[in-house]
Amino acid sequence: MITLADLAALQNAHGDAWANPIVPVVLDGPKGQVRIGDGPVTLMGCVNLSRDSTYRESVAISPDDAVRMGRIQAAQGAAVIDLGAESSNARAARVTADDQIATLVPAVKGLAEEAIVSVETYEPSVVHACLEAGARILNMTGREHEDEMLALAAEYDAAVVMCFGETANVREIADVPPDADPVPVLLDHFAPRIAHARELGVQQVVIDPGMGFYYGNLVDPPTRARHQTRVLAQVFRLRELGVPVCNAVPHSYDLFSDEFRKAEGFYGVFAALGGTHLIRTHEVAHLRAVLHALELLAVR
Repeated sequence: MITLADLAALQNAHGDAWANPIVPVVLDGPKGQVRIGDGPVTLMGCVNLSRDSTYRESVAISPDDAVRMGRIQAAQGAAVIDLGAESSNARAARVTADDQIATLVPAVKGLAEEAIVSVETYEPSVVHACLEAGARILNMTGREHEDEMLALAAEYDAAVVMCFGETANVREIADVPPDADPVPVLLDHFAPRIAHARELGVQQVVIDPGMGFYYGNLVDPPTRARHQTRVLAQVFRLRELGVPVCNAVPHSYDLFSDEFRKAEGFYGVFAALGGTHLIRTHEVAHLRAVLHALELLAVR
């Protein structure tokens, strides 16, 4: 259960964390500078070039289709477009690095003049090809080649989104402790990784607690949703790490049924109130409206 009393207790216990300064990620985009940090929440749209993606509305059937869809998301308010060629679904087919490059590079080139392009991968050769093609953000969803990918990000002066997890990639099923306070686990996980990225020359870092990924011990939909919501509501406690936070908002098919496309707006409210700086969403227009309403009503 999540009650107003719970939220009030959370603020009373940890409200001092809001005072911790954040070093924003600032990128020069084709339509002006994009600042990810304190201030208005930045929207990251996503286009999936894998037909295994569970979110069918985000699937592009070709690089040209990805460019078309990315342009629409940019027009709807996404400052960043995240492209991926392999679904993060644990049961999805794996896509070779060469096939990812063949799919992603034309899409990156086609979108680089429309928005800041992010590429989701865990393969260094894909990172290199996409950064060379004009991508500005590496959405790093695996640990196996972390040093090599970070070195490439430093070479190209790219920002990095570090996703929570210890496995080679997020498609390898892991567990989380849903009944424990999640924040100490996240702090202990990210602090050394951020420090190491700095040592390798990466100046612009964003962290992602991984609420959009699959976990083996969160298969019960209400249990999973409660854990996701609890983390989203207290992202501000991660401010002691000094970097912005990205959250891929869930869509909870099992809870929202045929209204699942509204779910990301529901979770987006918790993400915004909790202090998320960058929201990754399939539903850019809906999230833009939700965030606009929160701003107009001064809900914080």
